[in-house]
Amino acid sequence: MSSLDIAAAPGLPAVRIIVPRRHQDARGFLSEVWREDAMAQAGIHVRFVQENHVLSRAAGTVRGLHFQTGAAAQAKLVRCLRGRLLDVAVDIRRGSPGFGRYSATVLSAENWTQLYVPVGFAHGYCTLEPETEVLYKVTSYYDPAAEHGLAWDDPTIAVAWPVKAEAAILAAKDRANPRLAELPDFFPFADFPD
Repeated sequence: MSSLDIAAAPGLPAVRIIVPRRHQDARGFLSEVWREDAMAQAGIHVRFVQENHVLSRAAGTVRGLHFQTGAAAQAKLVRCLRGRLLDVAVDIRRGSPGFGRYSATVLSAENWTQLYVPVGFAHGYCTLEPETEVLYKVTSYYDPAAEHGLAWDDPTIAVAWPVKAEAAILAAKDRANPRLAELPDFFPFADFPD
């Protein structure tokens, strides 16, 4: 029996919602938050090479939507250590049945949920509480030359963000990202299937 409950995200089967089981006793709990064999049984064959820890001071902080291309393209496994966030993955694989659709999942320390975002998806999140900490593993090293973004507020995607545009806290570069229609075909679905 696996220590991870893994399910496809509604409408985007390549994105996975992962809930590690907690084994509790009087001392507290132990939880296997990552198991290569369990992920492989679910059809996820990845090797993580870097782990990032992010703190967002204010609720309403939006990070994303980000992705890397070429040899530096990244799959991600995202979890929340403190606070809560709405985690979003957008399918940017032209020709995919899910192209332009998104999946949104609340991650928190309490619900112990993780989100697996494969290559070919833009990723971002909005904090729902102050002092939210996020930990995520990636399959390629950060490469500024391969870094790209997608407009977080693209009306054709219409992510139901929990913050109004004028109140969102974003980096200047994330306010300038192009819309989906303006992105080159970085991830053709034939090369990046589910």
